Amino acid sequence: MQEPPQQIECIGDLVAIRWPDGREDYLPMPRLRAWSPSAEQAGERDLMGRQYGGASGQQDFTGVRVTGWNRVGSYAVQFIFSDGHRTGIYAFDYLRQLGERAREENT
Repeated sequence: MQEPPQQIECIGDLVAIRWPDGREDYLPMPRLRAWSPSAEQAGERDLMGRQYGGASGQQDFTGVRVTGWNRVGSYAVQFIFSDGHRTGIYAFDYLRQLGERAREENT
């Protein structure tokens, strides 16, 4: 299980995350919104694996910003977005994966 970030802050249109091992990730706010793990954005699967709900593939959140965040227990962060979205719970492990994904997209 991933340790919690040492620091989270907004820098321009990025969310900067500093991890205990010294790694820093910079996540574009519109992408962070698109990557929300919430059922509202990603949908849900039943026991048979059928997909229900989700944002019908909406991935363009240009101009959406992070306006705040809350720590969830000892395992996650809940981001609050300017479009009103706030139901995604980003586990620390998932945030680390998103950091890698953002690096790959920028290379």
